[in-house]
Amino acid sequence: MWNHHFIEANQVKLHYVEQGEGEPVVLLHGFPEFWYSWRYQIPVLSRHFRVIVPDLRGYNDSDKPLTGYDLETVTNDIRCLIENLGYRCAHVVGHDIGGAIAWNLAQKFPESINRLGILNAPHPQKFMRSLVSNIDQARRSWYMLAFQIPLIPEWLIQMNLREFVLNALREQAVRKGAFTSENARIYEAALKKPGAIVAALNYYRQMFTPGAWIQNLIRTPNLIQSPTLVLWSEEDAFLSRQLVQGLEKMVAAPFSLKLVPECGHWIQQEAPQTVNRELLNFLRSQ
Repeated sequence: MWNHHFIEANQVKLHYVEQGEGEPVVLLHGFPEFWYSWRYQIPVLSRHFRVIVPDLRGYNDSDKPLTGYDLETVTNDIRCLIENLGYRCAHVVGHDIGGAIAWNLAQKFPESINRLGILNAPHPQKFMRSLVSNIDQARRSWYMLAFQIPLIPEWLIQMNLREFVLNALREQAVRKGAFTSENARIYEAALKKPGAIVAALNYYRQMFTPGAWIQNLIRTPNLIQSPTLVLWSEEDAFLSRQLVQGLEKMVAAPFSLKLVPECGHWIQQEAPQTVNRELLNFLRSQ
């Protein structure tokens, strides 16, 4: 089974799970999850790699400071995590917000990335631009705008936590059998920890600050220098298929995009066998 540890990274204490030996593979979860969302990938990848799966800042058993949820800070968390574990670089795979962190890490700290895996996570600059130019994506992202309201979203989620978890995960999944009542209970328990809901919402609140808008709308992103695999489920309720168009132009290394049919946003939990096969082929290729 996996082992639980804590490590200091970028002045916060991060909880992480690890299993296996060999080259490091770091798996980054999204909202509103924690390391548990990679439960199907950890045992398979650990046959060939040392798999390291942190709870992002603010989630589950990691520290929950009041600040530091902007993309630059949380990206630096992962860079420091890799370094403090004794590695120069690692394979990095991210889903949802974890994917945004992985994209940004590959742009800002290319020396920290070996291979880059992205699961249903748009390139940050492309996503922010799509919010002002793509009506379909703006409609799908209504909840991000709702999260900008102070205090009320966390109060509503706290009061209806069970329903929130079930709606976010099972109801928005295409393959609904991926989320049992026990799965929902585990996610609910992680979000019940003091400060977790506020921290999770702060990722979205930081996304809409003036500095974030300037960075994502005006600056030209650096090209990704790492071999990149993007896995994208075709029926994502939260993200438009248009977000994958032109991604190859943002990568100056071998790039592969693979669409997964009849699957929703929670791709590594809805289609674990497909994701495991594609990740193994990609990460083990020369």
